[in-house]
Amino acid sequence: MEEKSRRIGIVSIIIRKRKESAMKVNEILAAYGDVIIGRMGIPCDPKGIHVIALIINGTTDDIGALTGKLGNLPGVDVKSVLTKA
Repeated sequence: MEEKSRRIGIVSIIIRKRKESAMKVNEILAAYGDVIIGRMGIPCDPKGIHVIALIINGTTDDIGALTGKLGNLPGVDVKSVLTKA
């Protein structure tokens, strides 16, 4: 069986409702830790948002599942940019 094609990319996560969503965001990120190469989080308190940037390497299925679960959380916006690994 052929190995699924892997992608490398960046996922940006903007959290607008930190109190409601931060714990669940961290649970999801921990569950997908095998595709996360790096993570940087920056609070932007004057605007009331928190930004997380991820460097990822995984299959499109894994990345889609990760971003889909994050994007379904209230007050969380997710965008990704992928290229071949």
